[in-house]
Amino acid sequence: MNFYPVWPPPATRAGWIRLDCHLHTLVSGDARTTLEELAQRVEAVRLDVVCITDHHAIEAAETLRRELRIRVIVGEEIRTPSGEIIGLFLSERIPYVLPVPEVIHRIKAQGGLVYAPHPFDPERAGLREPVLEALVAAGELDIIEVFNAKIAEPAHNLAAVAFAQQFDIAPGVGSDAHDPEGIGAAFMEVPDFDGPHDLLASLRQGRVVGEYRPHAARYSRRQSAEPAARDGTPYSQETAGSTWRV
Repeated sequence: MNFYPVWPPPATRAGWIRLDCHLHTLVSGDARTTLEELAQRVEAVRLDVVCITDHHAIEAAETLRRELRIRVIVGEEIRTPSGEIIGLFLSERIPYVLPVPEVIHRIKAQGGLVYAPHPFDPERAGLREPVLEALVAAGELDIIEVFNAKIAEPAHNLAAVAFAQQFDIAPGVGSDAHDPEGIGAAFMEVPDFDGPHDLLASLRQGRVVGEYRPHAARYSRRQSAEPAARDGTPYSQETAGSTWRV
C-alpha cells in the first residue's frame, strides 16, 4: 500500500479501478454540483466508482445509483456533537446531531462502513483523535481518510496516514468535491471489489492519487469548521469522554 499521493494520474492497472470515497452534490446545501454535472465530470475524469456522501441526505446518491453508468456507493456525511462521520453502503438516511455511538450503531445496522473524513484538519469538524482512538478500541472504525483534496496543509493528511498505519485501519481517499471542477482531484486506485468487506481488502492494497484543490467559491469553510444543525444553528461539541459515557 502506497499512502503518499501521486500526480498527475498514472495509467490505471489492469483489473484495478478508480474510486472516490467522498464527494458531494448540491443536495448537500453547501455544494453546487448538479446530478447532471456530476455524471458528466465523473465520465470525463474516468472514475469507476464514486461514494456520494451528501450532508444529511441520501436521495441524490440513490438517484445517481439508478441512473449513472458507473457504480455509486450510497453514503452520507453525518454531523454529530463530536464531529463528522461518513457512513457508506447505506439504505436509510441517518439523522444529524445524534451521539457518535448511536450513529455508529445505525451505520452498522445497515451493513455499512464507518469512515472518518478529514480527521486531523483543524479547520473542519472531523472526529478528533480521542474519539478516533475510542472507535478503534471498540473495533468500529473501518476507514480513515488519509488524503482529502481540500486540505491545503500536507501535515494534516500525513497525520491521518500515521494514524492508519499505527492502528492498521483501511485508508480512504476523497476529492471532497463540492463543485464539478473538484471531481477527479483525488481518488484511490484499488483492485476491483464487490461489497463492503471486499472494499476494505481492496483499500489496503490501493494507490493514492491526488492533488490539493481549493474549496468551491460557494463553499463556506466556516460552516464546515463549526458544527451546526441543518438550519445553521451552531451547537457545542461533546468531549470525547461524554461521547463514550454509557
